Parts: sequence; structure tokens; C-alpha cells
Amino acid sequence: MASTISTGANTVSSGGNGSYRFALVSLTSLFFMWGFITCLNDILIPHLKAVFSLSYAEAMLIQFCFFGAYFLVSLPAGKLVKKLGYQKGIVTGLVIASIGCLLFYPAAALAVYGLFLGALFVLASGITILQVAANPYVNALGSSETASSRLNLTQAFNALGTTVAPFFGAVLILSVASGATAELSHAQAEAEVVKLPYLLLAGMLALLAAIFAKLSLPTITEHAEPTEAGGAVTHNGKTSAMQSLHLVLGAVGIFVYVGAEVAIGSFLVNFLGEAHIAGLPEAEAANYIAYYWGGAMVGRFIGSAVMQKVPAGTVLAFNATMAALLVLIAINTDGMVAMWSILAVGLFNSIMFPTIFSLALRDLGPHTSQGSGILCLAIVGGAILPLIQGLFADSIGLQMSFMLPVVCYGFILFYGAKGSKM
Repeated sequence: MASTISTGANTVSSGGNGSYRFALVSLTSLFFMWGFITCLNDILIPHLKAVFSLSYAEAMLIQFCFFGAYFLVSLPAGKLVKKLGYQKGIVTGLVIASIGCLLFYPAAALAVYGLFLGALFVLASGITILQVAANPYVNALGSSETASSRLNLTQAFNALGTTVAPFFGAVLILSVASGATAELSHAQAEAEVVKLPYLLLAGMLALLAAIFAKLSLPTITEHAEPTEAGGAVTHNGKTSAMQSLHLVLGAVGIFVYVGAEVAIGSFLVNFLGEAHIAGLPEAEAANYIAYYWGGAMVGRFIGSAVMQKVPAGTVLAFNATMAALLVLIAINTDGMVAMWSILAVGLFNSIMFPTIFSLALRDLGPHTSQGSGILCLAIVGGAILPLIQGLFADSIGLQMSFMLPVVCYGFILFYGAKGSKM
């Protein structure tokens, strides 16, 4: 017998609590997959940097194209998800992401950097649609009071994907690349090694699309409150999500958070390879990235429990403070201290994205889909800030370029302490 779960301005129609729990369990596979795929960029960057003899700024075009898709696709994705519903939106995103992975095959065969960037854009477009659909879906599957805790729990599986990906990339990309055959040109031989990993990912995404097309998941209906004029939809006197200051500031928070997290992850292999830090070869340094992303996984499980008792904004402010301090230590020291300080930032990054996301979507009612699209659009920070840090690294040195993430964590501290309450 069907039941209805009320979540503020949302109604979740389901087959009971069992169906509700089943939906959350099913969604964890999506969070795992897009975390895995996103983290592979951290392996792809040093690999393609070496293959095509790129500068730091040129190598960061990988993140620019990947996260630039969020800027271009998020708002259309929000409209698409509103029209199709969350489940069909998820299936659409999975299919597009699978196509993007398949495009790595011709890019590798031709050994053209621009084709890799195009494939990444298509792949990221599919991931964007997944983000726009899955994040607010998890947010709505339960009470608003525990939304941050719930989203942190599912995002922990996103972090599990980012933890596993470096080992996968190190074995199938960096290690294979070091023994690439001499029968091909150097660039082509090195580029060829990405074919198998991305073909495997294409198959996994296509399989998930088929599974989600068949699943019976709860349906979310957003209450609409037409104005007297009969046109715009209002909620708490507002006709747009952009009229909510806590959402606008949350979008800035997502922008700087994703930018800082991606920038640090993108430069880790090169940072750990510096002679005065650890002097590690690429394949070995890639394994250490797992500590950065593994910290995020552990932190999200801890954060999910802590935020059952402690206000989400307070936890966010504390974590931002700790992350900034650790980056400052990494900038001002050498050797193992600098290495483990930068890796430990992942532990405190852990709860930031899902916490900012859920705080920003609070009380948006019928504007939740629009708000989710705006927040996902802000993920473009992952395209812009790593590119800026790449320019800094080329001009003032790699270690000093990490001052940019410190500034980002300063804003997140403000949002957790005050901005989310405005």
C-alpha cells in the first residue's frame, strides 16, 4: 500500500519505508560512480601532461572542460529533471556519461589532446545531469532536519569512489604507460593506455542506466503555489530560488569548495613528486591520492553521525578552519610534514559539499529543482580555480600556488558560521 512522506514543500510517494530505504541504497551506486570518474582526472592530468608536454595551465584544461560542463549544462539539466522527473533524469545522465567514456577510444587512437577534452566535456555533461537529479532527490527522501546527515552519508560513497579510483588509474594508466610499446609514436603509445579503463567505465554506466530504468523508486512531487496573477510560483513570498540569500551564498560556497578540492587533487601527483617534498614517481604518488580522498570518505561517515547532534553550519565552519590551517602548513614546510598535511585536508573537505548543498536548498519548496540547478552550475569552480592555480604554479611556484585554496576555505568558514543563516 502506497504511503506519502512529507518533506516541507515536497511530497515523496513511495511503497512505504522499505521503498524509501531502497531508493537511498540504490542511489549510493551513482554517488560512487561519479566520484570514481571525477577522481580519475587526477590521474589523467599528470599522464596527459607528460604525453603532450603541457604546462601546468594547459594540463588544467582537463578540469576546465570537465567542470565547465557544469556551468553550461546545469540549468538546462534542472529544467530537464523537472520535466522528466528524478528517475528518468538519472537514466538520461547515465546514458550521456557512457557515451562520453566511449569517446575516449577515438581520442586515444588519434592521440589528439583536443579530442580528450571533448570526450571529458560529454562525460561531465552526463555527470552534471546525475548531480542535478540525485542530490535533491536524496535531500527530499526524509525530514529536512536530517537532510545534511543523509546527504553526507550518500556522499560518503562518492568519496569511496574517489578513494578507489587512484589505485585503478595507477595500475591501468600510469603503470601501463611507463612500459608502453615502442612500435607506436611516443604520444600515441602513451595515449593508447586510457582506452581500456574508459571502455570499462562506459559498460558500467550503460548497465546502471538499464538498471535504473527498471527500478521502482519513490516519486517526488513539489507543491506549487500559484500567485494571484496565476503566473509565477511563489513560496514564502519568493518567485525564484535566486531571491533566497542563503542559496546565493551557498552557490558561492559550492564554487570555492569544488575549486579548492579539485585544485588540490589535481596538483597532488606533481606536488608529491617535488624533490623537497617526497620525490615520488608518478605511479607511486598516485597511490597516495587515495589518502586524500579516503580521508573524505571517513570524514563523511563521521560527519553524518556528528550532524545528528551538532548543527551543520557549526561543523562546516570548524572543518573549513582546519582545512585552511593544514594547507598553510603544507605551504610553509617541506618533506613528510608538507606531504601529510596536504593529504589530511581531505578529511576536513569531507562534509563540505553535501553540507553546503543541503543548507543552501533549505526551505526552497517548489524552487528546489531550480536551486539544485544553480548549485550544480556553481560546480564550475572546479574548472576555473584549478586553471588559476595552474597559472600561479607556472609563475610563482607550485607550493605557493596553494594559497588560493586557503582563500576559498575562508569563505566557507563564513558561510558555515553566518552566511547559511541569512
